[in-house]
Amino acid sequence: MSPLDHDRRVRLTAFDWLQHQVDLHGDVLPRSVLAEGFEFDGVAVPLVGPQGIFKPRILAEVPLSITTAPKGPYHDRFEANGLLLYAYRGTDPQHHENVGLRRAWERRVPLVYFHGVLQGKYVPAWPVFVVGDDPSTLTFTIAVDDARHVGTGIEEVAQGRRLDDSETGANARREYITATFRQRVHQRAFRERVLRAYREQCALCRLRHQELLDAAHIIADTEPEGDPVVPNGLALCKLHHAAYDRYFLTVRPDYVIEIRQDVLDEEDGPMLLHGLKGLHHQRIVLPRSRELYPDPARLERRYERFRMGS
Repeated sequence: MSPLDHDRRVRLTAFDWLQHQVDLHGDVLPRSVLAEGFEFDGVAVPLVGPQGIFKPRILAEVPLSITTAPKGPYHDRFEANGLLLYAYRGTDPQHHENVGLRRAWERRVPLVYFHGVLQGKYVPAWPVFVVGDDPSTLTFTIAVDDARHVGTGIEEVAQGRRLDDSETGANARREYITATFRQRVHQRAFRERVLRAYREQCALCRLRHQELLDAAHIIADTEPEGDPVVPNGLALCKLHHAAYDRYFLTVRPDYVIEIRQDVLDEEDGPMLLHGLKGLHHQRIVLPRSRELYPDPARLERRYERFRMGS
């Protein structure tokens, strides 16, 4: 098997393995799972290492993944056009990790990107491509693409030619996909912070199955005060999230649940009785830290809307 075929097989196996992990865990993956990785021809292949630019031993020259750690030492950031500026390792453009990532750019080799939303939790994106290198600012430019273009670059190099991204319309597509990924990262970060604050349980019914929990905005993120911060959030199970969004119920500024009067008057079986009516005038579960409590001013604004519609 040629080195190029070997490299391609490892990457495609990594991408398939990641899809399986997302299907199992959702799109926020624990670092422990990524560090354990998968097996390829009897060899263990982790997807992350101590450094952000990571090349497992099974690959010869080009890294497999890049990582932005939460509160890490490097200032990776998204640009206005949606693309990611990823910091060099250190300040030497010829550091071997920077050289490896530069090879990924030159050869159009697809990588995996992990964005840390909390300590030990990462949102993955693949394939991602290095689309620029600027030694003067010690940054690479990174773009997320979709799975249909995972082979772009590998096949071109195999055929002895280099494809100009501008000829394929890749730039606009990648800017859009990367911007969408950035939005997803922000949403997942908000969810993880809110669920952690509420100790992974619904603030209303105390359900603890994370797969059935959401982070609900008190003030919608489309509004001026709808910041993705914990005091603008409530950890709710999917049933109570839907009921909250549709004003079947609300949480008053004193942290007491109030059910809409027409719902209280309705007769519709045990789910309505225990799932909604039984919560009326109960106090919600609150975070341990008072700094993370729901903001009373935001709750008041929401309560006013609830009363106008009830």
